[in-house]
Amino acid sequence: MASPQHRPLALTMGDACGIGPEIIAAWFRSAEAGGAFVVGDVAVMRRAAALTGGLLPVARIDRGEDAAALPSGCIPVLQADGIAADLVDAPLGAVDARAGAAAARCIEQAVALVRAGAAAALVTAPIHKEAFAAAGIGYPGHTEMLQALAAAPGAVPPPVRMMLANDELRTVLVTIHISLRKAIEAVTFDAVLETIRIADAAARRFAPGRPRVAVAGLNPHAGEGGLFGDEELRIIAPAVQAARAEGIDASGPFAPDTVFMRARHASGHPGEFDVVVAMTHDHGLIPVKYLGVEHGVNVTLGLPFVRTSPDHGTAFDIAGKGSADPSSFAAAVRMARTLADGAGQVGELNLASGASAS
Repeated sequence: MASPQHRPLALTMGDACGIGPEIIAAWFRSAEAGGAFVVGDVAVMRRAAALTGGLLPVARIDRGEDAAALPSGCIPVLQADGIAADLVDAPLGAVDARAGAAAARCIEQAVALVRAGAAAALVTAPIHKEAFAAAGIGYPGHTEMLQALAAAPGAVPPPVRMMLANDELRTVLVTIHISLRKAIEAVTFDAVLETIRIADAAARRFAPGRPRVAVAGLNPHAGEGGLFGDEELRIIAPAVQAARAEGIDASGPFAPDTVFMRARHASGHPGEFDVVVAMTHDHGLIPVKYLGVEHGVNVTLGLPFVRTSPDHGTAFDIAGKGSADPSSFAAAVRMARTLADGAGQVGELNLASGASAS
């Protein structure tokens, strides 16, 4: 089996009605392109190539390793099985069950390739949750589907968490794609402690020594001593104390409206923490996305393989216009390569760097 450095990356096409195919095609026009293949639909990727400027050949391959034999400036596509023959006719910028089903098939086959050693890592283009639901896919998003696919048949899926990262801030989430009411109920001692452990293990890849893990509270002002909610006293603080007893440099809970500013690594402002654990999806993702979705990368922690994704959705409003910015996708590719080959650390990446698409 080839080493990770010599195996290609598997890129999933994402929702065919969104900007996923376009940002992939745009990335293949950049100076960074190469060492990767698309698990998707040839016709959809040819349309994406035309939308992003044309004159970009798309070649159907039978195996991921065949991509290495193709000339530069060519998109290798491994045609996913089970995709609707008329997928390319699904309207751009709209929810379509055919696109949801195809996106799921691409993910399934790409994961199988990575797990079999045929690809070094997985980079996923955006899916649309409503299209997933329309196709009857029983997962609310990428993270939950990847968690299920990571387990052997009949085995308990591994605990996974979402980390969103850019050059300035990294956050790991206790809860993800559920309603806010259910998310609050899901903030338990075990869930918080497990997330701190996963965040600490991930941070050891990019922080020297013992990573500094900040834990955000759930309530305004972290509960203000129980005046605005007692989850900090009953759940979060005991989990932090338990993590510290295990040797993890965790601290908090801190007020969620200020802890991200304290953790941010900016020019002239070294962050106080290496990673922040946030209780809910929007608590953790808003500050990272505010710094620029074009630089953010979503990393699924806890999987037995590397998976990264751009920090944005399907952008139906601009699908088909050929104007989608591939910067976040490019950053996701760079991080996947670094994590897969082990040659560098996440913190050494300049996620905003690299050539832009022509």
